[in-house]
Amino acid sequence: MATPVREKFSSQAAPEVLAALRQIAESQGRQFQAVLDEALREYIDRQQKERPRRHVMASFASSLEEFDSLYRELAK
Repeated sequence: MATPVREKFSSQAAPEVLAALRQIAESQGRQFQAVLDEALREYIDRQQKERPRRHVMASFASSLEEFDSLYRELAK
């Protein structure tokens, strides 16, 4: 199995965030780097999946404008 390519970067985080990640890594017997990578990937996945796309929101807004009175009637 090939080793994944890694790129170094520098950043900063709140001490309690880093401490929590280190504790998770230690309790799971994993490297800090692996836990950080997993956390970043999960964050990216959530951001990409949960946020409606712009064209979807534009269509929704258009629908609200066009069918406002119908939606109000249905809500009664």
